[in-house]
Amino acid sequence: MSLLVWLIIGGVVGWLAGLIMRDNNGVIVNIIVGIVGSFLGGLILDRGEINNSPLTLGTFAVSLLGAVILLGIVNLVRRGSLRN
Repeated sequence: MSLLVWLIIGGVVGWLAGLIMRDNNGVIVNIIVGIVGSFLGGLILDRGEINNSPLTLGTFAVSLLGAVILLGIVNLVRRGSLRN
């Protein structure tokens, strides 16, 4: 997958995860959360590396789940609760 596609999909996934978790972040943070969340979701659900998987609804859902889990962990550590 090209770097531009990673950035776009990562931004969308991070933005959607922020909406679900009621967390307002900037574009750069959304991209980072989306990409790291995609990796985390792939590790949790044993889907392999995100670079080798084509973009499907299933891989998008795995990425979104990983990003939501990542934001939940960050919120838990930073604020002491899962949501704002």
